[in-house]
Amino acid sequence: MIATLSALLFAHVLADFALQTDWINANKSRPLVMLLHGGIVWLTAHAALGTPYDPILTTLAVTHVAIDATKILAARQYNRFRGFSAFMADQGTHGLTLLAAAYIAPTLWQDGAWAHHPGLLPLYALLTGFILSITAGQYAVGLLMRPHSQRIRNNGLRDGGRLIGVLERGLIYLLILANLPLGVGFLITAKSILRYGTATRDQRTAEYVIIGTLASVSWAIAVALGTQLWLSALPPLEIATQAH
Repeated sequence: MIATLSALLFAHVLADFALQTDWINANKSRPLVMLLHGGIVWLTAHAALGTPYDPILTTLAVTHVAIDATKILAARQYNRFRGFSAFMADQGTHGLTLLAAAYIAPTLWQDGAWAHHPGLLPLYALLTGFILSITAGQYAVGLLMRPHSQRIRNNGLRDGGRLIGVLERGLIYLLILANLPLGVGFLITAKSILRYGTATRDQRTAEYVIIGTLASVSWAIAVALGTQLWLSALPPLEIATQAH
């Protein structure tokens, strides 16, 4: 079951974050765009498992579309259902469907074309964690900070804060997986020093920077620790070396 769930989770983050463009995300209320997104979900699940076709995966894709459609309808009816809580509820529901699919059909991985390559599973886990840390973290932190962003005057580079967050979470993810947790402390200290001049100009900016930094760092640490735990349940990642 853990192997099947790993592949399904990897396929999910590919479809929902890496392959879901801003255009798709903004236009999913249109039936054809939602159908396109559902097709990507269907294809990535089959590709990750190496399965030509399986009805469970088709059901999973249909359920994914139904969840997204429900979220869009809820956002229209309840205008506030668009923020961080809605994002986490949406992803939590998707996670439950992945868990249910892996429970119902635990041998999807063993029956697929990649079953003879168990080294793919830890690679899936690493890539899943990386995408969750970088791209999902960008959405999550952005939604969390959105209510406060209108109150802050931004005189910096266009998308500069977003790029800083991406680099920050990526470095934290890599440092923790490389067993270099002290590097995380140095990174946060360096950012605090560089941001000190800006943050001390007014309390509102200081609080915005602190909340955003803590949210971004916490997200990256949680994903990295979760990935480490996940890797401990999978076969080791072996890199083949040629003897000389």
